[in-house]
Amino acid sequence: MFTFNLDRFFLQMLFMATSQLQVVTDMRLWLRDAISTLKGDIMQLISTMVERAAVEIDVLFPGYTHMQRAQPIRWSHWILSYTVALSRDTERLEEIHKRVNVLPLGRYFLPFVLSQIEQEYFLSFDDISINSMDATGQRDFVAEFLFWASLCLTHLSRMSEDLVLYSTKEFSFVSISDAYSTGSSLMPQKKNADSLELIRSKAGRVFGRCAGFLMTLKGLPSTYNKDLQEDKEAMFDCYDTVHAILQVATGVMSTLSINPKVMEGALSSDMLATDLAYYLVRKGVPFREAHSCSGKAVSLAESKNIPLNQLTMDDLHNTSPLFDSDVSAVWNYTNSVEQYNTPGGTSKSSVTAQVQQLREWLKAHKN
Repeated sequence: MFTFNLDRFFLQMLFMATSQLQVVTDMRLWLRDAISTLKGDIMQLISTMVERAAVEIDVLFPGYTHMQRAQPIRWSHWILSYTVALSRDTERLEEIHKRVNVLPLGRYFLPFVLSQIEQEYFLSFDDISINSMDATGQRDFVAEFLFWASLCLTHLSRMSEDLVLYSTKEFSFVSISDAYSTGSSLMPQKKNADSLELIRSKAGRVFGRCAGFLMTLKGLPSTYNKDLQEDKEAMFDCYDTVHAILQVATGVMSTLSINPKVMEGALSSDMLATDLAYYLVRKGVPFREAHSCSGKAVSLAESKNIPLNQLTMDDLHNTSPLFDSDVSAVWNYTNSVEQYNTPGGTSKSSVTAQVQQLREWLKAHKN
C-alpha cells in the first residue's frame, strides 16, 4: 500500500500548489483570528452595558415610540434592549466562525490521507471543503462577514442616535464624557457627541462595502475570477472599522453620565393614559371601551390645559362612571413600570432577571 509521510515542509509545498486556493486559505486563517478579536470587543461592550444596567436599575425615564413619549420605563431597560441585540450579533459571529473555519485545500490535493492529518496538519480547521470548484470561487464567508458587520453597526448606529438625542439640551438625559465629545470651533457653549455621530457614519461605510461586494459576486461565472480580488479590501476595511467602533462604543458607555432628576422630571401624567385604561379593564370593562374612555379623559385634560392627573372625579365620571377615588393609585410612575413583571418587562424584578440572564450568557460565551 502506498503511503505518505507528510511533514510540515511538504504541507507548505502543497499550499503553494495553487495561488488561488492558497490565498483563500490565508483569508480564512486571517478572518478566523479577526473574528476572535471582534468577539472579544463585543463581549467587552456587552459586559460594560450589563453592569451599568445593574447599577442604574432604579432610574426611570420616558420610553418613546414614533419619537413621541410613550410609557415610563427603566433606564436600564433601554440599555438592555441594545445589549440583547448585541448578544445576537455575538451568536451570529460564532456561527460565521464555523463556516469560515473550513479548509479550501484538502479534498482537491489530499483525497487519501485526510482522516489522519486533518487536525494535526491543517491548522485547526474544523472541516474541509468537499468541492474544489466551490472552494476556489465562493466567497460566501466574506459576504456573510460583511453582512454581519452591517447588522452589528445598524444596532450601534441606532443606539448612537438615541444617545445623541438624549444628550441634547432639549433632553439633557445624558452627558457624553469629554474624551468622546468635542467643542465647537465657533460656539464655546456646544459639546458635540462626535464619537456617536462617527459611529452612525461608519455604519454607512460598512453597508456600502457589503452591497458593493454582493454586486461583484452576482455576475461571476464558476470558479476563480479576478473580480474576487475585491474581497480583501472589503473584508479588511470592515474589520478595521468594526474593531474601532466597538472600542469607541465601550468607551462611551463606560464614561457616560446620566441626569436621573431630569430623566424622571420628563415623565408626565399623560404617559399614564394606558394605565388609566387598565384601571377600567380591571373593573371588567373591555379594553377597546376602556381605551376610548381614557382617550376622552386625555382630550378633556388637553381642552382644560391641565395635566391628566389634575382632572377631578367629576371630569373622570364624565368619561366613565366606574372611576372612583382609588384611581389616584394610577398616577404613580413606579407602579406603572412595576406592573410589567413578566419576563422581558420593565419591573425591577424583570430587569434584574434580564441582567442575571445576560451575565450567565456572558459566562457561557466567554470561550
